[in-house]
Amino acid sequence: MASSPAATADTFNYTVVRQFAIMTVVWGIVGMLVGVVIAAQLLWPQLNLDIPWLTYGRLRPLHTNAVIFAFGGSALFAASYYVVQRTCQARLFCGKLAAFTFWGWQLVILSAAITLPLGITTSKEYAELEWPIDILITLVWVAYAIVFFGTIVKRRSKHIYVANWFFGSYILTIAILHIVNNIEMPVSMWKSYSAYAGVQDAMVQWWYGHNAVGFFLTTSFLGMMYYFIPKQAERPIYSYRLSIVHFWALAFTYMWAGPHHLLYTSLPDWTQSLGMVFSLILLAPSWGGMINGIMTLSGAWHKLRTDPILKFMVVSLSFYGMSTFEGSMMSIRTVNALSHYTDWTIGHVHSGALGWVAMITFGMLYYLIPRLWGREKMYSTRLIEVHFWIATIGVVLYIASMWIAGVMQGLMWRATEADGSLTYSFVESVKSTFPFYAIRLMGGALYLCGMLLMAYNVFKTVMGQTPVNPAIPQDTIDPVRSIAASAHA
Repeated sequence: MASSPAATADTFNYTVVRQFAIMTVVWGIVGMLVGVVIAAQLLWPQLNLDIPWLTYGRLRPLHTNAVIFAFGGSALFAASYYVVQRTCQARLFCGKLAAFTFWGWQLVILSAAITLPLGITTSKEYAELEWPIDILITLVWVAYAIVFFGTIVKRRSKHIYVANWFFGSYILTIAILHIVNNIEMPVSMWKSYSAYAGVQDAMVQWWYGHNAVGFFLTTSFLGMMYYFIPKQAERPIYSYRLSIVHFWALAFTYMWAGPHHLLYTSLPDWTQSLGMVFSLILLAPSWGGMINGIMTLSGAWHKLRTDPILKFMVVSLSFYGMSTFEGSMMSIRTVNALSHYTDWTIGHVHSGALGWVAMITFGMLYYLIPRLWGREKMYSTRLIEVHFWIATIGVVLYIASMWIAGVMQGLMWRATEADGSLTYSFVESVKSTFPFYAIRLMGGALYLCGMLLMAYNVFKTVMGQTPVNPAIPQDTIDPVRSIAASAHA
């Protein structure tokens, strides 16, 4: 895809990509800082200073929304807008609508940051925002779909690259999930009640909740993986055919796995079993994608010695494989009987969120930032290396402490004496967990420090010297070429 700098600048709309890339870093710091604060509050509850909007119960949903929708969402907007333009060789459809998605999404995030600490919430996991914000999310998402699919329609490249399949499916599925789960009856400006009740409400919520994980935090970031790993490794995808099989198998299977969040509840037994079975089947397409990504480095493994960006990407795939295996195992009834309601679940979630989602995002941003601002490379490769090791050590400390704490909690809660009475009180299990919460705080603080290093590196890159190329340095290989290169696979 050789073109002059002027032609590149005219062809692609990078303004909105730059905006989302910068806000990804900003919201990453905010979301992770709140996470560190609430982790500290579990050790020292007095840190809420007796201020209602600083209590754990109000800051925790702020943390989840900030890291998932502000940090992760901004990363996905940036990646999908960049990838769809590069692979379609077409400028974003309707630039004004693309600009609306940026400003509209930031307004959604700011609204969440105001309402959640005030206690304005629907109390539904990952769907706490009240109905006026839900409407704004819908408008932004419809605009996003129009821009993305409009760009595909006007593409100059006949083939639709596989990354766009993943991005497209996540856009469509999240739209359906958001609308169905948030059908509600407003009773005032900032209060509404769900259209569902009881076990039906729980079923719809976790159909939404798990597929928010499945499509907002997995399928979408796999689209990111399928573009940026081949680019950074300068190798074609190991098997393009496998990537297509991976897409369809994952998209179909994920939709049925939600009931594994409701094992041992009043949900009908057959529904619980269905969720467990599909969760186990889900391991196959998940590992298929992980293997495809890792094997893309065939013939390029030596680059890991000197390329910290590639280290982020490969380690993220390792965490993806580990998290999906763990999730499938935790959906088995007998395992879930031990893990449910314990910190093991927290460890599992963060091995996916910090190890997979954030790591692949860091790699993507380190690849993207120099190209968006026409720099030859990031300001400091050494700082990227330091960030990698700080983040890796931080996430290992975090998830290992939560695994140990969770298994310990599960065993203490189920331990009984000969007469059937509980061996341990709940308070004793809390006291035993205390040291592991301290280790978790240490791991989270390290991860936040890595994020701050990244922000400094990005700032110095953006504000750096005169660009080597006034537009965007041309990429050395395009993953679309992998279609021909791996057609035999």
